[in-house]
Amino acid sequence: MKKYIFGLAGFIILLAADRLTKLAALSIKGTDGISVIKGVFSFLYLENHGAAFGVLQNQRFFLLLLTFIILVVVIAAYIKIPFTKRYIPMGMLLILLVAGATGNMIDRIINGYVIDFLYFELIDFPIFNVADCYVVVSTVIAAFLIMFYYNDEDLEVFRIRSRKGEEK
Repeated sequence: MKKYIFGLAGFIILLAADRLTKLAALSIKGTDGISVIKGVFSFLYLENHGAAFGVLQNQRFFLLLLTFIILVVVIAAYIKIPFTKRYIPMGMLLILLVAGATGNMIDRIINGYVIDFLYFELIDFPIFNVADCYVVVSTVIAAFLIMFYYNDEDLEVFRIRSRKGEEK
């Protein structure tokens, strides 16, 4: 039960932070943005009708369906992991991933697009948002955990079993 309370609390806090930053970004809509560090980083409002780096433009239904499927898989993984010290990092990353995916999904449902506003002008990196940070950071760290922290036996908790309890 503690695992679910912890997960839900973390999810709510992270989602609230994403939603509040996007609400704040509305204040720069229609402006030239706000330079935080001249020539390096600024807040610049953008309505992204696609996915990362602007791919899949105007594919709202597909992106919503894909996000829903990913959420189901990630939540199922969170349910399967034991609430032990060894799995706490993975549990936290799954919560971070769900919060990011949900934050952008809410935008797509409500607005038909995702609000992006963080811009690294120094390298002309595509404009992104806090939810995007959650997704990227959680995915990269999870990959490192899987490669260097967890062994094959640790990852057995994610194995899908058949009805008879045999591994597929």
